[in-house]
Amino acid sequence: MIVDVATYADGRRGEVQDLSGALQHCRQRVEGFLWLELEDPGEDELARVADALGLHPLAVEDAVEGHQRPKVERYGDTLFVVLKALSYFDDRSAVETAEVMLFVDDRFVVSVRRGRSESLVAVRESLQEDPERLRRGPHAVLHGVLERLVDEYEAIDLELERDVAQMEEQVFSPARSSDAERIYNLKREVLEVRRAVAPLVTPMKQLLAGGGGGATDLEGIGGSGGSGGLDEVDGTDGGEQSLLELRDVLDGLVRTVEHVEGYDRLLTDVLNAHLAQVSVRQNDDMRKISAYAAMFAVPTLVAGIYGMNFEHMPELDWRWGYPACLLLMLTICLGMFRAFKRSGWL
Repeated sequence: MIVDVATYADGRRGEVQDLSGALQHCRQRVEGFLWLELEDPGEDELARVADALGLHPLAVEDAVEGHQRPKVERYGDTLFVVLKALSYFDDRSAVETAEVMLFVDDRFVVSVRRGRSESLVAVRESLQEDPERLRRGPHAVLHGVLERLVDEYEAIDLELERDVAQMEEQVFSPARSSDAERIYNLKREVLEVRRAVAPLVTPMKQLLAGGGGGATDLEGIGGSGGSGGLDEVDGTDGGEQSLLELRDVLDGLVRTVEHVEGYDRLLTDVLNAHLAQVSVRQNDDMRKISAYAAMFAVPTLVAGIYGMNFEHMPELDWRWGYPACLLLMLTICLGMFRAFKRSGWL
């Protein structure tokens, strides 16, 4: 499904009526660039776009199949970028993952979204409100998407930090609770975030370092016709500015990865501590049960002996035999209770 399609020239949006017109506009290599946004496209729909724009078949195959690791690959003059968009739901402390794939060239940006995410919509609206930034061309879209997703990662990082802190406090509180399932579920959410953010660090570094000859992979990705390129943005060095902004994004990404990896280790320790506490409490409960069982065994034994009602048993004819048996049982039980109390069993 086509979510949005438009051309951008000199930082301004120009509407295109349909996909055919947009692709024709791109093939004419007029000033500006095309931004085509697709949601869960079918193979035929994406193949039509790929044929018109010359997208590499391997990249198109990845976009059709989905479920790719975050990565940045270059196919000729086109960058293929796979990213994970994360959404956090506070009511159930759950993280959901969507997939965002970008084809970035000097003439176009094709964004493919799989799953529920409003990140691309927010990026488009933000860039359209900032023509100066949009004049840099397609690489501004790439940076905007990366910046938006990493900002979402950092927001989820804060939510996970609160959840982990609450879990840690609950596990070590005096109140008894069964937290193993909650810890495991939280650890699963942390693992899902880790799978989304950790693999992106290396491609981001490669994107900044570039390949071959030390040139960055962003070199040459900008508006066509001498407008919107990295080297000409209102007389400023747009390429250098983009690299500085991407380094800032990378810093936020690395910070998030470090935090998430720390949460994973901490939750493992918290789970081990919880299981150790459960074991200690079970041992404590068993000692109490054993102590009370021992105390009740004494009167049971005495009552059992004197309940046999044989004719020739000592003390059966004593006037004080019954009170003496009760006093004996009470005395032994109190003595055992004090002994267990001193030993910490009760």
